[in-house]
Amino acid sequence: MGLFLFPNSIPSGGAGGLAVLLNYWFPINIGLALWIVNFSFLLLGVKYLGKRFTLWTLLSITVTSVSIDMFETYLHVPERHLFIDLIVGSLFLGTGIGILMRNNVSNGGVGVVAVMISHKRGILPGKPLFYMNVAIFILTALVISVEILLLAFISQWISTKVVDIIYSVEFQRPYYYAFRRKR
Repeated sequence: MGLFLFPNSIPSGGAGGLAVLLNYWFPINIGLALWIVNFSFLLLGVKYLGKRFTLWTLLSITVTSVSIDMFETYLHVPERHLFIDLIVGSLFLGTGIGILMRNNVSNGGVGVVAVMISHKRGILPGKPLFYMNVAIFILTALVISVEILLLAFISQWISTKVVDIIYSVEFQRPYYYAFRRKR
């Protein structure tokens, strides 16, 4: 997000959109703003989600926020290509969120609410995540710039499809077959 999406002002999701708004209204960097938003949503889900989920999600949001701050500060891409950044950033975003959700951990933000809805309704988390993010994107676009709305929708579409693929694909564990007895 810090290397591909945020430099192009593309919110990475609902929490990213809210972080962009915080950054727009107050003089704080995106990494800290994202941590504040993610932590706030995490507090909403602490009772429902349990200690393990909460602790791993807290670690996840902290690592994400520090990484974003480091990428924005120390890595600079000399020639930016908006659509390449959009696609690559969205693929990385969806892969990371999908891996976290598959392991019953969240990236924080509206992902916490999406996991709660997913478990309660027995559905994949990508769809509720998409709808909540869309509402925040519209708010962000109305406040900051309508131009980012299409880019945010494309990013969310790509990343939520990747989340669902990562979340639902069954992986064979190679060590399982190595210890099976022949009959």
